[in-house]
Amino acid sequence: MKPAFSTVALPDWTLARIAPQLETWGYLAVELRTFGNGSTQTACDPALTAASKVRSMFDKAGMQICSLATGIRYDEIISPPIIGNVISDTERSIRETKGMVDLALALECASVRVFAFELPEGESRKNGMARIVDRLKKATDYCRNSGVKLALENGGTFNTAVDLAEIIDAVGSPLLTASYCPAVAAMAGENIANGINVLGERLVNVKVKDLSDGKPVALGTGDLKVQDTFAALAKSGYTGWVTYEFDRAWLPTAANVDVSAILTSSAKSMYDWSGGKRALVGAR
Repeated sequence: MKPAFSTVALPDWTLARIAPQLETWGYLAVELRTFGNGSTQTACDPALTAASKVRSMFDKAGMQICSLATGIRYDEIISPPIIGNVISDTERSIRETKGMVDLALALECASVRVFAFELPEGESRKNGMARIVDRLKKATDYCRNSGVKLALENGGTFNTAVDLAEIIDAVGSPLLTASYCPAVAAMAGENIANGINVLGERLVNVKVKDLSDGKPVALGTGDLKVQDTFAALAKSGYTGWVTYEFDRAWLPTAANVDVSAILTSSAKSMYDWSGGKRALVGAR
């Protein structure tokens, strides 16, 4: 298993501030959260800086970019049902995907995280699935010959590994992989070991987090039994990315914490639980 962390932990840090600190935290890679071109929602959005400059920062730090995490979703309804195909912007999510695939390519990042997400009340699963699958087919077609793949993450209506596998199978493209968040799946009642086995070789990134009384904390100090996820991953033979999400970007209660200490502590736990040797910290 290869430990990484998400920049959702550092929404008020610029990439120029993050990059020099990477060696001290002990991860092998970073997942960059982006809200797309023009967004200023976080200071560390890679879309705010020239891709060549971003790549240079992380090359200098000896750090991979394992994923470009987006909020792109393919669930937007077509309204009105028939004429909406003509008068509505039904291709917006596909255009957004194309832009993020291009950015990932410029960043030398092989994966773009996306979502299926939420079916509206009253819509049949069959109809909603057909709309989402059609858009994902077009989105994955754009990835051809780029070296970039899409990673579909569980959430919303599609919050388990079984849901992800159903969509991935329907799209039928090796360019669509899985990003799995056990915390979301567990809330839906899924057994995490079973979920990992369902996704099998399609699984490229596992998102781990820990919470205490609903607040994000360092791995191993909360209530989510994250160590059990690592045990299940080890038993399955998983060797891909495991990305720590400290959700400071979304929860103001996590704002006034020593995020460097939390990232360092969590990296140590990840290495300990995966049976690997931690990256050298402060060696230089």
